[in-house]
Amino acid sequence: MREGGLVLMPTETVYGLAADAGNPRAVAAVYAAKGRPSFNPLIAHVADVAMARRIARFDVRAEALAAAFWPGPLTLVLPVADEAAVCDLARAGLDTVAVRAPGHPLAHGLIEAVGGPIVAPSANRSGRPSPTTYADALEETGAAAAAALDGGACRIGLESTVVALLGEARLLRPGAVTRAQIEAVVGPLAEAEADAKRSPGRLTRHYAPKAPMRLGVTEPMPGEAWLSFGPRGSGPFNLSPTGDLAEAAANLFAYLRAADRTGPAGIAVAPIPEEGLGEAINDRLKRAAGFVG
Repeated sequence: MREGGLVLMPTETVYGLAADAGNPRAVAAVYAAKGRPSFNPLIAHVADVAMARRIARFDVRAEALAAAFWPGPLTLVLPVADEAAVCDLARAGLDTVAVRAPGHPLAHGLIEAVGGPIVAPSANRSGRPSPTTYADALEETGAAAAAALDGGACRIGLESTVVALLGEARLLRPGAVTRAQIEAVVGPLAEAEADAKRSPGRLTRHYAPKAPMRLGVTEPMPGEAWLSFGPRGSGPFNLSPTGDLAEAAANLFAYLRAADRTGPAGIAVAPIPEEGLGEAINDRLKRAAGFVG
């Protein structure tokens, strides 16, 4: 995992396809292995509250919920504290991070061995049920994994509850930790509303630069920053000189920000193929340009 490899990992909820949360190439490989992904934020899995506090800003409500339900199937969406430990791609370009401490001993051991947070979205290919057995996980995405951990059948088999603590406490995704259990700790929960985009498995706000964007551009206009792609591209913001969609996905958020910081008249983006990760990259670009949502 430290070298960018992926690992099939059991949790008490479902099997996950795990990667170093701070490695954008590894995170891009997770999206590619799952197939036809969307740029949703991924959960950063931690060994304990101390590790969580290094990557997220805890308030008294977060401390109380972690004390009550961790390790376990509760994810907290909090302001990010360390943007390098959970890369832009894993956070979908947001200023928040989804974090939980899983309650499976093999997951805990792997996180401790790696020494930092890992992302581990469900190990299924897109559109299929989440795997809750080792055999199903191997069948789904085992070919993409450098190693696999057999933890038997998952105890819960349902993805974690997600709660945002960014003002009002909001329930973004129901799960095994119930609304009533959470409200007993932090009081009434508001509905998802604007914070829904910050939860895995829901539509997200994608990073939108200040400069206007043009997509599918083969030649930039004077004054535009150029997000090129492939061997015919040029300039400092070539998403992938070799035309590697995984590399382009890993670079996308950082290059958008870097191009915007130059104060351009606009940002021109080269055509990106639609296949594989290209579908997600184009979806991300359309949302950033204001064409979706």
